Amino acid sequence: MKNESTVINVPAESSSAMKGKAPLIGVAKDHTTSGSGGYKRGLSIFDFLLRLAAIIAASVAAGTMFTSDETLPFFTQFLQFEAGYDDLPTYQFFVIAMSIVSGYLLLSLPISVVTIVRPLATAPRLLLLVLDTAALAFNMAAASSAAAISYLAHNGNQNTNWLPICQQFGDFCLKSSGAVVYSFVAVVFFTILVVLSGVALKRH
Repeated sequence: MKNESTVINVPAESSSAMKGKAPLIGVAKDHTTSGSGGYKRGLSIFDFLLRLAAIIAASVAAGTMFTSDETLPFFTQFLQFEAGYDDLPTYQFFVIAMSIVSGYLLLSLPISVVTIVRPLATAPRLLLLVLDTAALAFNMAAASSAAAISYLAHNGNQNTNWLPICQQFGDFCLKSSGAVVYSFVAVVFFTILVVLSGVALKRH
């Protein structure tokens, strides 16, 4: 008897078919990477715009306080009544602090541009996160201390016999109070910048 044999032919995938599947994996991976990069690039652009707004707020705060001088129209030959930011150490600290904050924000713009060009780089974002947090604390200290002095200038303190001076030096109080408001606007911008950096570092 002749042995009957059954041959099962399993079609082998051609090399061309194998090559055709390989790019599909690469395309999917590139799509995921580009999606994450586009998201982070959008955050970086928003970060850059916020820094420009914070520069304006901090610069206006420092400039307004620096020019908040007023001399009352009535004075004698030996005595005149004048109020200026340099009469109060807290306001002097405010001008110096907000000037430093403005300078830092200006110097941080190139690093922000780097995050736009290289959205997946973590080192520039981490550096901005650390420096922004320090600048936020510095800005908050200046704004809070100046706000306390502005409150005393408007309302005084009867317990310590500190009289309000804003009834006499209206323009001085108006400018100094406006400077404090702008400094707190800069604080808000800094807070958003810190949150943005944290979100960009967390998302993969």
